[in-house]
Parts: sequence; structure tokens; C-alpha cells
Amino acid sequence: MPKQRNTREENKIIKEDAVPIEWGRNPHKLAQKDIDARWTKKNNESFYGYKDHINMDRDTKLITAWEVTSAQIHDSRILEEVLHPPGVGGADIYADSAYRSNAQEESLATSKYTSQIHEKGAHNHPLTEAQKSSNKEKSRVRARVEHVFGSMTNELGGITIRTIGYGRAKVQIGLLNLVYNIKRVVTLIRKEYFSFSRVVAPEMA
Repeated sequence: MPKQRNTREENKIIKEDAVPIEWGRNPHKLAQKDIDARWTKKNNESFYGYKDHINMDRDTKLITAWEVTSAQIHDSRILEEVLHPPGVGGADIYADSAYRSNAQEESLATSKYTSQIHEKGAHNHPLTEAQKSSNKEKSRVRARVEHVFGSMTNELGGITIRTIGYGRAKVQIGLLNLVYNIKRVVTLIRKEYFSFSRVVAPEMA
């Protein structure tokens, strides 16, 4: 997204959901500042912006639900918002160990989901060999979601947001998800994943 070049004090104020006084006195400057975005860190690299939370079908690699938040919101907090009912999207839920907690496991079980979330060890309770093996198998499925973001980055021009504000960012990210799905459907048709051989427009009444 556009470079903000904020001072540490300005970022601190924004993080507290406030606006620096100087910005409020200068409407032109405020219009160039994104006060909805937030900082996050991944692999020791800092990012400022928004996050695309997705639910992906493991067989087709199609995005079936999505939500946008500022970057500091962890995916685990949005999990329930992007889940379909078990009878619609399937009961198995795959995710990395950051999603796992006793409360999360109880919530999924109550809602009739089957948790395939990675197990995580503790300082005095390391993972058993069986748990490590189970996590490895789960990774084969979970890794497919990286293909989605890889396609967006390498084939769709990247996932950089060039707008200011949450509303515009959500529209841009939503369109990116849609374009990815269209491209993916074309691939699935070419690979004859679907049973039909051609698409026919309905007859006009």
C-alpha cells in the first residue's frame, strides 16, 4: 500500500484508534494517511496494511469465503467468520498450530467440525512421534493454501494494496480473490475436473 512514513509517535497514536492533532488540522494530509491499516511482523519483516483471511476448498483450491481485517488481526480470531456449516463446506478444518487452543477445539467440536489443526508441543510436553507424523500429514493439505497466495503474487501482479482506507482495501482484495477464482475455474475446466465438456448459455425465453 502507499508509503505512510509516519513517526513512531504517530503510529502509537493510530494504534490507539486516534488521529494525530496535526493531521486533524490538515485535511489534505489526513486524506493521504491510512488510519485503518495496522502493522504486523512476519518472518522478522514488518508490514503495514491489511490481511486477506480465506477459506479454501482443499480439492479445488477455490476460495469459498473470505474476510479482510487490518494486518495485526490474527487469522484465528476470524476463523469462525469464514467457516461454512459442516454440511456445506465439509467438517474437516485444517490450520496451523497458531489456531489451536482448548477453547477453539471445544468450539469446533460443539459445532460438529473435525479439527485437523496442527498440534503444538510445550516446554515440558514435547510432541510425540505420532503427533509429529500426524502434523506432517496435515501439512500436505494445509500447504495448498500457500498455492493460492503464490498464484496471486506470481500471476496476478501481487497483493500490494494501492488504496487508502479499509473500505477500498476490502473491495480491492475481494476483486483479487474473485479474479483468482475465475482463473482457477478455467484451470479446472481445462484439466476436466468438472464433468461437463463445454459451457452452454441458457436459451432466451
